[in-house]
Amino acid sequence: MDILQSRPVLLVLSIMVLIFAWSVFGFLGKMQTTRENRQMAESQLIELEKAKEKLSSDIAKLKTDEGVEESIRTKFGLAKEGEGVIIIVGDNQKQTTPAEESGGFWTFWADLFR
Repeated sequence: MDILQSRPVLLVLSIMVLIFAWSVFGFLGKMQTTRENRQMAESQLIELEKAKEKLSSDIAKLKTDEGVEESIRTKFGLAKEGEGVIIIVGDNQKQTTPAEESGGFWTFWADLFR
């Protein structure tokens, strides 16, 4: 009888094939996770590049006198000499409507027969 065709050798080879298959399936799962992480990283990179472009344009705008003036006007609500400023004041008093009080069990029956 040939030793490679014996039952113990075939059993060991079968176990090795199962271990190899298990490793391959684990590797495929890790590849999928890595692919998803890469897509998330690429989308974050795109968002960060957009934010960088916006900040760069804001910096370039603040290097001009008009940009500085606009920034100060929007942040602090200032006006030039001769301009009017409108200030809107909100009503701090809360207007509440009185809540209807529940009359309870007996009021319900009394209102039912009225």
